[in-house]
Amino acid sequence: MKKFTILLLSFYTSFTFGQGMSTIKKPEIDKRVELLSIAFRLAESEEYTSEVFKLYTDKINNHYTAYKDHELIGFIKKLRQENGVSYDAVMKMAVHLDQNLEPLVEFNETIPEPRWGKENAYKFVGLLQDFYHYSNSEQFFKANSALYAEASGRFIPIYNKLDIEWYKDFYGKEPNEEFIIVNGLGNGGGNYGPSVELPNGKKEVYAIMGAWNTDAEGMVEFPVNNYFPTLLHEFNHSFVNELLDKNNAKFRDSGEIIYDVVKKEMRSGAYGNWQTMINEALVRAAVIKYMKDHSFPEDQISLEISEQLNRGFIWIEDLVTELENYDNNRGQYPTLESFTPQLARAYKSYAENIHEYIEASKKVQPHFVSISEFKNGSKEVDPALKQISLNFDKAFSGANFIRPGEDKEAFPNFTNLRFSEDRKTVILEWNLEDDKDYEFFLIGISPKTETATEDYAIRFSTK
Repeated sequence: MKKFTILLLSFYTSFTFGQGMSTIKKPEIDKRVELLSIAFRLAESEEYTSEVFKLYTDKINNHYTAYKDHELIGFIKKLRQENGVSYDAVMKMAVHLDQNLEPLVEFNETIPEPRWGKENAYKFVGLLQDFYHYSNSEQFFKANSALYAEASGRFIPIYNKLDIEWYKDFYGKEPNEEFIIVNGLGNGGGNYGPSVELPNGKKEVYAIMGAWNTDAEGMVEFPVNNYFPTLLHEFNHSFVNELLDKNNAKFRDSGEIIYDVVKKEMRSGAYGNWQTMINEALVRAAVIKYMKDHSFPEDQISLEISEQLNRGFIWIEDLVTELENYDNNRGQYPTLESFTPQLARAYKSYAENIHEYIEASKKVQPHFVSISEFKNGSKEVDPALKQISLNFDKAFSGANFIRPGEDKEAFPNFTNLRFSEDRKTVILEWNLEDDKDYEFFLIGISPKTETATEDYAIRFSTK
């Protein structure tokens, strides 16, 4: 296979923690991540088509639209439709390639990820290399080097807050991993925590952070309160996924019962089975534990809990209590893995009481109240309107709470998200077209007069 050198733009000052076993580098833009994000964007993969960072995605569209006819793009569509290659499977492939787009390890039916399969994975790599050359991608990356440098520089305040030593202490495991933060500028609200085990025994753990906020000039920005919990989340995955993969059988029965009840909420977050749900719940509980251990303000912790309840993890507070029980008894439980039998017993209780959790969550769940700019269902919305303000009866948290309807063309072109000071209002910035019908849904957030867990439709038309 041909080799094409990709220049990895990184900001590499490394810091060593503990006994020198783990390092974490400053944020970087990784061309493997950008290239795969771009390829799946061209294949119209929904999760890779965000236009929030329009300053950058316009550059992608201007450069790459002419290359949509490449064989790679059709192959991606086939992989997505037939094998479900999407979301994290894409980023797992990215980190399993070197900077020449060659596999870092031998592929098989489960590496880089089961959805790829060995034959498809190798075929994809060959097509990707050809696409890189055909599309003049090296030229594109060089042309955007200044933008990449500014974007990753803006992430430094979040990087500076991260206490990597906490992971070793909490999980009871001396990390041998190299931790790498990547700013996935084309990923929109998608964040991923893939890892790769290299032939020399070294493990690289990634936090691939999306770009879902921009400033008044359209440049990506990273508000600490919005991005820091997500960074914590992605690094937790490298510990949690491995731990639960070893102990899946202990959680199967209770996991299947719980998933059957909350599967709608889970699927809206692309969590398609009970195993993923169990992993995600423990990762999210660990984030809250980190926040408590580092004396985050109570309102921030409450917002984080609220977001997890909204996403369907309605047992999250009791799961955090279990993690606190573990941490208070480290003489008996030196590692979190040694505590998994207790976690499994807790999950049996969650399964037995899942309907009580549902009723309790309804009482604390935010409810949609109104739109500030117009009434839902209006046929006379000004297409020059630059935002919609969604008002709730309680402080609201979360970035992924809306979805399109069946007609994807009716989904507005959202460009940014921000909150009012009391967080009871979410302001979504957008670009509207003249004389068009629009529709989107709030996921599981209805007015009090309706079923609380139902998705709520917002529909309107422009003049």
